[in-house]
Amino acid sequence: MLWTRWLVLLLCWGATSSERQADEREGFPAEVRADSRRQRSPPPVEPLDFGFVPSAVYDTHAYYEPGAVGILFHMVHAFLYVVQPNYFPKDLIVRVIQQNMGGIKIEEWRKWIYYEAGFLICATIGIAFVVLTPIIGMCFCVCRCCENCGGEMHQRQRKNFDCQRGFYTASLIATSIFIIVGVLIAYAANHNVSLQIKSTRRLINTNMRDMKTFANNTPAQIEYLTAQYTTAKNKVLSELDNIGPLLGGRIHSQLEKEVVPSLDTALRMAGAMRETKEALENVSSSLEVLQEGTGKLQASLSEERASLSNTLSDPACTNGAVSHTCNTIRSTLSQLGINADYSNLPDVSHALANVNTVLKTDLSNIIQKGYTSFNDTPKLVKEQTKNIVSALPRVKGMLDKIGIEIIGFSKMFPVEASLANFTIFLNDGQKNIESFYPQIDQMDFYRWIGCVAVLCMVVLVLAFNILGLLCGTCGYDKQATPTTRGCLSNTGGNLLMAGVGFSFIFAWILMMIVTALFVVGGNVEKLVCEPLANRQLFKIIDTPYLVHPAKKNFLPGMLFQNPNIDLTLGSMYRECYENNGLYHALQLETMFNINSFLNRTVYNRDLAKVFDSVQVDLQDITLLEQAGRDSLINFANSGVGQIDYEAYLVEVNKGVTAVDLLSFSSDLEAQADQLPRGALENALKGHASSIRQIHREQVVPMEQAMSTLSQSIKQLQRTSNDLPVKVTNILSAIDAAEYLITHNASHVVKQETKGYVQSLVGYFKQYTDWVKNSLTAEVAQCKPISNIVDSMEIVACSFVLDSVNTFWFGLGGCCILLIPSIIFSIKLAKYFRRMDTEDVFEDMGNTGNHGEQVCDIHGDLAVVSSPYDDTLTRFPRASAPPSYSVW
Repeated sequence: MLWTRWLVLLLCWGATSSERQADEREGFPAEVRADSRRQRSPPPVEPLDFGFVPSAVYDTHAYYEPGAVGILFHMVHAFLYVVQPNYFPKDLIVRVIQQNMGGIKIEEWRKWIYYEAGFLICATIGIAFVVLTPIIGMCFCVCRCCENCGGEMHQRQRKNFDCQRGFYTASLIATSIFIIVGVLIAYAANHNVSLQIKSTRRLINTNMRDMKTFANNTPAQIEYLTAQYTTAKNKVLSELDNIGPLLGGRIHSQLEKEVVPSLDTALRMAGAMRETKEALENVSSSLEVLQEGTGKLQASLSEERASLSNTLSDPACTNGAVSHTCNTIRSTLSQLGINADYSNLPDVSHALANVNTVLKTDLSNIIQKGYTSFNDTPKLVKEQTKNIVSALPRVKGMLDKIGIEIIGFSKMFPVEASLANFTIFLNDGQKNIESFYPQIDQMDFYRWIGCVAVLCMVVLVLAFNILGLLCGTCGYDKQATPTTRGCLSNTGGNLLMAGVGFSFIFAWILMMIVTALFVVGGNVEKLVCEPLANRQLFKIIDTPYLVHPAKKNFLPGMLFQNPNIDLTLGSMYRECYENNGLYHALQLETMFNINSFLNRTVYNRDLAKVFDSVQVDLQDITLLEQAGRDSLINFANSGVGQIDYEAYLVEVNKGVTAVDLLSFSSDLEAQADQLPRGALENALKGHASSIRQIHREQVVPMEQAMSTLSQSIKQLQRTSNDLPVKVTNILSAIDAAEYLITHNASHVVKQETKGYVQSLVGYFKQYTDWVKNSLTAEVAQCKPISNIVDSMEIVACSFVLDSVNTFWFGLGGCCILLIPSIIFSIKLAKYFRRMDTEDVFEDMGNTGNHGEQVCDIHGDLAVVSSPYDDTLTRFPRASAPPSYSVW
């Protein structure tokens, strides 16, 4: 079977081991691996889409649901469990096999006998039945011929005559019903075998079709695996073609962790400069407004205070009722004055002039140039890696060569020829099997006829029993004496006795068949089918050193001539049952490890030389020009930090006036309302209105200016807080970033180049991992193999053995029930058959004694009886007592 080995070998090309051996790695893969240890996490690799391996659809459903007959199967299984409740003797069987049946110890024989005790007891009972039944039947016939054992045609009449006849009739009917049930069970099992022959053909056809599908689909799956190398190759070539943006982007991403935060801080400081200028302008304008407004407000309040004082000097205020109110108002006149003095606050024009001078240099534009210079890193890398792009055809040639080697490796094995031979083998095998179908049908027909003939033996006995019951019951006449019974009743009794005779003739033959089928079928069920169903049988086959002391495992020794491979039949079945690949099921990675092949091809060290010439110089990147540095320094020395912010805040926190003018005017109106109506009241209300106008036209604008001044002062105070330190930190951060770019860029470039190369290798690793996973789960899925095992179990155990066991179970029940059937038939026939003699009683006079005469069927007096006390002595078989009143 050379083609089977080629079929196994062709599946080995795409396997990869879980780890690549370190001593087989050379060139850049080793360097990439060493670098990956230094990194906290591997660089991200874009996942590749290799699509889906063409999958095979298998038609076989190795599952059997027996339906209603399954109830009978469960009954048989329960009976066998009662007969044999012991666990499967795995260890005992293993020891027996290992000893080759030649040196089995007595202790092992005892264990085996203990295990088979139930079968042995039942078989002994069956053999005893087979031996004793014909002997007992012969003795019974001889005994009846001698008018013993119920053979004498005389029946004693008893008081419970009808009760006994009814009991025997009911018992025989019940026994016959149970025998009928047994016959039906046996016939159902017999018929089930014939029905399942057709299902067996279906299973054979679907299994053969699945094996053809397996053979035809495997080459396409392998070809698909080899073709998907192009996906990884094209991805690598695409990234090599875009090495500038990709590698430059990686370098940019690595450096921006230091560069971008420093430029962002400088850009925020440029914004702070503009905000400082706006704040200083607001302080200057607000201070000017406040100083000017303070003078106007002071004059207006002084004028209003003087006018109000003149009004209060009116003679009307001397009136006793009004004077108190006037005096109260007069006491509050001193509150009409300003509260804050803005004339002594320092001027900020010098700091504003310095800031304006600093802003003449556009720091934001300078910083944007730094951003632009740094963001041009990918472009700079692209310009400096033109040698890689120019080497792209050479790299493509190397990758194409790898693809050719992979395809060539897969073509090393004659896959198509082997599978073609395998398909021919399957076709021939299927034809050979189908050629036996007529013979199988003929044999099944003979088997069916034989089983029906066996059942007909029981049916014949049942026919005599049923006919005997019908004739005897229908022809029975209670008024007739035993010697005058009718012909129909007598026929019923004779039929029952005929059934007894045939029971003795057939019972031992039937029991012999039952015993043979029971011993064989029961042991096959307990020792083969049950262990096969719970996979205990696989454990026996997979026992190490079972076949030979020097051969550890049976299956790999048979398939690969290497018994040391850790491959078992149970593990292979489980993998195939889960529809995994044959490569994984047979553990071919232990025999055909192509890791070294992949190291020579996919992980080609010549690719490393292409990247050895990568040199990237980033010294031309300038983050901040000198003008920008000077602008930051001048801003720190602009004098913003020397402003007396506390003096501003003290004045700003004061109110514009000593009293709230609106509250003052409201109180003045309230007090005016307390005065009598007249000129004084109207004058005071006019003053209140003037004070409100002063508040609206002068105080409100000043309050708005104070708010603007307060916000601007606070903003300036925050900005100027440690301003030189902030500028120094910004410049230090930019210097550190530029130092990183200038002096450590080579290390970053080298590190990112290795990471870039590792990402390229990652695409090939994705391909090899995908190949391994596909071989494990998708390529050459071996579900048909487990289906064959399951189908064999279904056919042998469920279709055939369960039916055979059910047949002997029903037939055996019939054989056992023939015993009570014989007894009840013999007893009941006495009540149906016409007797030769009967008991006759007559009165012997007034002595008190009764005489008995026995007459034959012609009415002639045969014997004159003595008194009653001697009746039982002379006629010991008489059963019915005289019908006198004294009884």
